[in-house]
Amino acid sequence: MTTHPIEHHPDLAEMRTRFERVTSTPAAQAVEALALLTGLFLAASPWIVGFSVLSSLAINNLIAGLAYCLCMGGLGSAYERTHAMAWTAVGLGAWTIVAPWVISGEVDTTRTVLTNVITGAIALCLALAMAAMAGRERAT
Repeated sequence: MTTHPIEHHPDLAEMRTRFERVTSTPAAQAVEALALLTGLFLAASPWIVGFSVLSSLAINNLIAGLAYCLCMGGLGSAYERTHAMAWTAVGLGAWTIVAPWVISGEVDTTRTVLTNVITGAIALCLALAMAAMAGRERAT
């Protein structure tokens, strides 16, 4: 019985070509760049907007922002291996929206709610756009 390496399987080669086509488009590159900026803003938002004294939300935003950057950062260079991480980024965007009300303590001030809801909505939309890119290419 002869075995063939999986790297030479025709379906795998076609899938890599398709994912490379998806991530080389200007739209995909723009989504990735905006997502990285969104994640960095989320991580730094407690100090930019001025609610770093609300330590539980500040730590949450720092961790969620860095995790979002990690999830969305590798999509352009290795989309075939990391496209499922876009769905994790969708969850992080949704979490960012509800975090001011879920995190313990009095952290649901106007400043924190507006920052998290707007940043979370942008993060959610960008992650959904990146997750949908593979499906859009598959349909054509």
